Amino acid sequence: MSARAPVRLLVFDCDGTLSDGQAAVCNAMVAAFASRELTAPDLHQVRRMVGLSLPQAMRQLAPAESAESQMALVEAYKHAFRAARADGSLHEPLFPGMADLLHALHAEGWMLAVATGKSDRGLASTLEANGLTALFSSLQTADRHPSKPHPAMLEACLAETMAEPGNTLVIGDTVYDMEMAKSAGVGALGVAWGYHEADELLAAGASAVANDAQALRELIYVQINH
Repeated sequence: MSARAPVRLLVFDCDGTLSDGQAAVCNAMVAAFASRELTAPDLHQVRRMVGLSLPQAMRQLAPAESAESQMALVEAYKHAFRAARADGSLHEPLFPGMADLLHALHAEGWMLAVATGKSDRGLASTLEANGLTALFSSLQTADRHPSKPHPAMLEACLAETMAEPGNTLVIGDTVYDMEMAKSAGVGALGVAWGYHEADELLAAGASAVANDAQALRELIYVQINH
């Protein structure tokens, strides 16, 4: 009997890597701060926080507020996001080429996972809206884990899929993704279309940064030969 082929695992971030939720994030953040009669933070700073869990992001965006006020902002943000989803104004399209890439990788035998700062509900909604749910073997969110760059989400992906760190890659757009991978002893690739700059991703541990989906596909096969 031939030996079972090793699992080859790709762990994707969601916001800024698979989907473009920039406008939705900024709009919900502005609404959250307005509901508390607070001045909204600079939107560039908001975008830099994407990838962190909401409580950690609010601690950085509203450092002068009490812990109670920060948690109220978290709930206000969630309410604004849910309201946008309910009224049909929420728009989180996939980045160009990513749907085709995911389907191709899945067909070629890669195991796919997501590790994201989104909630379970938010991730499920994004994947369902884009017809991607069935492609993923492990979905890890901020609802059940500490915020990135803590490696808990990535470690859960490895455990659920029985993949070895040496056959696994994290693919993300922020330094939090790169640092998470490094903490778990896993390789990482960056994407240039998200929230942090390419030089930041490289400095944080990315072996390379892709400029588009086709380049990402080529880098994946360079990093883990099939």
